[in-house]
Order: sequence, then structure tokens, then C-alpha cells
Amino acid sequence: MNLHEYQGKEVLKRYGVPVQEGIVATTVEEAIEAWHKIREQTGTEFVVVKAQIHAGGRGKGGGVKLAKNLDELKEAASSILGMHLRTPQTPGGLEGPGKLVRKILIAEDAYRPDFKACKEYYISILTDREQQRNVFIYSTEGGMEIEKVAEETPHLVHKEYIDPALGMQPFQARKIAFNLGLSGQAFKHMVKFATNLYKAFLGADASLVEINPCLKTADDRIIAVDCKMVLDDNALYRHPDLEAMRDLDEEDPMEVEAKKYGLNYVKLDGNVGCMVNGAGLAMATMDIIKLSGGEPANFLDVGGTADAERVAHAFEIILKDPNVKAILVNIFGGIVRCDRVANGIVEAYKKLGDKINVPIIVRLQGTNADLAKEIIDNSGLKVYSAIELQEAADLVAKVLKEQQVA
Repeated sequence: MNLHEYQGKEVLKRYGVPVQEGIVATTVEEAIEAWHKIREQTGTEFVVVKAQIHAGGRGKGGGVKLAKNLDELKEAASSILGMHLRTPQTPGGLEGPGKLVRKILIAEDAYRPDFKACKEYYISILTDREQQRNVFIYSTEGGMEIEKVAEETPHLVHKEYIDPALGMQPFQARKIAFNLGLSGQAFKHMVKFATNLYKAFLGADASLVEINPCLKTADDRIIAVDCKMVLDDNALYRHPDLEAMRDLDEEDPMEVEAKKYGLNYVKLDGNVGCMVNGAGLAMATMDIIKLSGGEPANFLDVGGTADAERVAHAFEIILKDPNVKAILVNIFGGIVRCDRVANGIVEAYKKLGDKINVPIIVRLQGTNADLAKEIIDNSGLKVYSAIELQEAADLVAKVLKEQQVA
């Protein structure tokens, strides 16, 4: 689950990580109120107006602006709120529809009083599954895309792996501060910053925390100016307060709907929808779709309860994607019998009626697979049945070819 910048900073503050303070606003009037509060606290009229969307590169798209007085604040807030912000990370990139900005963060100017005395760093924590450890990735080149830094100047990107049994050791925090070229009070503050950042990463059950830029201020404080935080969905049951931060407006509507029905769904860019039970089988199904000449349009796992209602909901969600030209249902009958799944598919098909306007290939294997094939074949519906995976792949290729000819 992705958090907005202001939400990520709230989490960091719980663990003692210093952040650039700010106030979130949804209207220009709220932005003006926030500006007055920040001016009273800081004594300066300078603020930064930041669009709050689940995507990076906001500044390049005009989603981050410095306001030096109240008039500039009003202008920036008016221009950013309600805009469709396009960045390299929004759907379709810079040429896509972008994301509607519904919230902005009015943040203090952390670079005062001496911009030239400030220094930006990059620091993140994520899980390296190959190493089976969490890892700090950090660099002196903050404020830039870390991918670009890694490509052009890889020697400026450092990694520090954390042993999960031992946790983060004090020497590792000092090593990070040393490799960033810090000394004196800034060194001490970075040691504390990195230590508490790791506590926040573990405490929130995050899969990613990225601070870019991490700023050394003119008075040698270390603060998080930006924050990207991604939480592990599987651990949200332990954090109802964090789950309440979920912004459904920022998520794909079909993925939101799928969650409501207990379906695991991820939209992709292909033309063949797939419905399976089990993540491993889903990956294999997407592979076979690719090998058959198609492109998977989604990942959809119905789980172990593939009854008529759940199958109908799954069909409805897949068919909302206009790019879908065929659907491959690939179910292994272990916990749930294949004949029950077949009956569910037939009932769902009849229930949806004209909504199903693409060919459906059904491959059922496992308990009562032969009986399930008979049910599908005798249903009188336009459904292609298969037993073997290769047979299903050939049927996918066949229907796609027929559509191209037509």
C-alpha cells in the first residue's frame, strides 16, 4: 500500500525521524490557512507547495512550486489543485492522462536561511529478496533519480545490508554517515537519522522507504524533505491506523473493486484476461499466454473458493478492461473440485449474459476434471474447454488469430 508524502512523514515522526514540517490542504482556502500557521512558526513567508499523488517526479511535471509570499502561494495552490499531473511514474508517463491532484502539502522552506550551505543526499531502505536481507541504498547525489546516478556514476551509490537476526548495528549507521562525507554534528545527526529510519521501516512493516532528498541543513541538522513509503499489504492487519490511510482515489478502480470481493487483481497492459487459483499458477498462466502469442491483461487469483458468485465478479472485473479480447480460466481443482468450478462458470456466464462478449477458454485440472469438461462442453455456451495447459494455450492462439482475421 502506497502512502502520500505527508502520511509517510507522519509515520517517520512516530519513530523520531526529523522531517520537513507541513500542513495538508484540499482547497486554496485551506492552503492560505496553512501558510499563515507556518509563517507564525517559522517567521518566513517562504513555503513549498507540493502535489500529493502516488508517483515520483512531481517537480518535473509542475507539481512542486516555491512560493515566496501569500500571492505566490495562492497562485501555486490554484494551479496545482485540480491539475492532471503527468510524470514519468504516472499511468502512461508524460503522454498519459496523469493523476488528478486532490491534495497539496504546504511545507516549510527547509533550505533557509542559507541555501548554499545545505546539501542533499539520497537514502532508502528496501528488501533485497536475493540476499534475504534489508538493505540501505544511499548516495551523496540527492535530489536526482537514483537510477540515473547508478547508471552514470555507480561508484556514488552505496549499499549497507542488515542482518535480520542481528538488526542494524551502530557501526553500520556510522558507516553510512562516513560514506556520505559528513562530520561533526551532521555526522551525529545522520547516525541517529539512519538508525531511527530503520526502526520506522521495521515498525511500519514497510517494503520501501525512500528519502529523496535527505537534507543537511545550514545548521547541520538532517531531515527528510520528501518521503516515499510503501507498506506490506500482508501486514496491514497489524496496523489498522496505517490501513486507514489508504487513499482509494489513487488506486486503480478495478483493483479496489476486486479487493472488495476478496480477489487478488493486478491490471496489466495485455489483451488476454486470466482467472486462476493460486499465485504460482497465475504466473505460469501468464507465461503460457505470452508463449501463445498473446499478452496477459491482468493477474487475477480467485483463491480457493471459486463459487459462482466469486467467478461472476471476477468475469465482470476482467471485462471492464476494453483491451481484453479473450479470457483464459485456468483452475487446479484441489481444495475445490473442478466440477464445482465448472458449474460456477456456467452459472456466472448465464448470469452475466450479454456482458460476456469475448471468447472464454476454460482449463480445469485436478479432482473431477473429466466431469468438469463434460459440464462445460454440454452447457451450450460459447466456452472452449481444455484439459492440458498446452491445449489451452493453443485455443488462446486460435481465438486471437480468428479475431485478427475478422
